[in-house]
Amino acid sequence: MANNSRGLTRTLAWAGVLLTGSLLVGSWLTTAGTSWAASSPTQSTTTRGDAERGRTLFNGRGICFYCHGKDGHPDQRPQLSRETTEVIVRLAPNPPDLRDPRSLKLKNDRERFRAIREGHPGTGMLPDTTLTDDEIADTLAYLATLRASERNRR
Repeated sequence: MANNSRGLTRTLAWAGVLLTGSLLVGSWLTTAGTSWAASSPTQSTTTRGDAERGRTLFNGRGICFYCHGKDGHPDQRPQLSRETTEVIVRLAPNPPDLRDPRSLKLKNDRERFRAIREGHPGTGMLPDTTLTDDEIADTLAYLATLRASERNRR
């Protein structure tokens, strides 16, 4: 009888593990099916970044300016290798003019954060896993200044 009791306890323990695992996987699958842009960025992106540091990142280590142009001017791309330039020219859709809010599909920093971190599906924007969350927040602060400067010109 003791052997039967121990076997039953072991079976119930494994059933509990399997049930818990199934619930976790089911929860993950449900969450994974939600809108791409609805994921939440980390806590640090909810605070304001430093726009000047963001500008340095945008035009340097972040390599954003390869496609979006120096300071967001699409016609002012840096001198790149011929192969890199050919790839950028063939991107479909073309990288948006970050100074023109009307051309932007991503409408909030949450979506922009995710596009920088994970890439933007359906575009040529690849993920950037080299920037920290704070650096992305700085870049987002800089992008906000680009949008505001364009709005003020109109």
